[in-house]
Amino acid sequence: MINREGASWQLNAAGVVGGGTMGVGIAYVLAAAGAQITVVEPDPDRRKAVSRSISDRVRKLENENRLETGLGQKINESISTVSNVFELDTCLDVIIEAVPENLDLKVAVLTQAQQRAPHLLGTNTSSISITRLGETLGNADKLVGLHFFNPVWSMPLLEIIFGDKTSTDSMRAAVALGARIGKDVIQVRDIPGFATSRLGVAIGLEAIRMLEDGVASATDIDQAMVLGYRHPMGPLRLTDLVGLDVRLGIAERLTADLGPRFTPPDLLRQMVAEGRLGQKAGAGFFEWDQP
Repeated sequence: MINREGASWQLNAAGVVGGGTMGVGIAYVLAAAGAQITVVEPDPDRRKAVSRSISDRVRKLENENRLETGLGQKINESISTVSNVFELDTCLDVIIEAVPENLDLKVAVLTQAQQRAPHLLGTNTSSISITRLGETLGNADKLVGLHFFNPVWSMPLLEIIFGDKTSTDSMRAAVALGARIGKDVIQVRDIPGFATSRLGVAIGLEAIRMLEDGVASATDIDQAMVLGYRHPMGPLRLTDLVGLDVRLGIAERLTADLGPRFTPPDLLRQMVAEGRLGQKAGAGFFEWDQP
């Protein structure tokens, strides 16, 4: 745990609520840092998929000789699953919520998680106000935004957001946690969309409008940003990885908070309604062989 001076962080045990793509990735990096991790996932099929996804990742890295000897086995052995928050141990070093970007759902999960009395409580939101989430909690001083990026195991950035009531100790603990798991940290004010979502969604939405207007193909729009601006990936392919439904939810929230410049294009709404959600569905702006 963080000491009174905020100088050290001992990451021994943590909880992750949500066994989806982000939850699995967060569990992996915490386990790789040496912690015992419990993932909360109520759906039995998804609970099984958590272990399978972790094992697949470990096997891939071992085959590429990118894991230290024995680390893969430790990671696999360090991650367990349960069906609800109240099965988590009390006084964990950190509990990180990684459920879908829905205010009511996140509030419900965080309310339960705080009852387990973790030393630090994190929310992996990409757009919801930390202060607003903290208003429902008895211990809002322990709540921080820990915005990870997909795929968590390879993306170096961790965006940390502090609410109005986040304590100095919790701020220091969050930064120390980021360093402990090998992430490059940025600290951002608690404003709608923070830094990354606001910029990323703005570019992504404009790329979708360009596709909708027939400016160019999805491939060529992406190539414009990759080759012309040295982005590692085009905005449409990135939207496929993030999930079109996730992008739509963030855009709707930013529209409510910041105005019509974030209004989702009709094409985005149509594709979400059709189930073309990106990589996880096998199809989005591009076709994907392995959902």
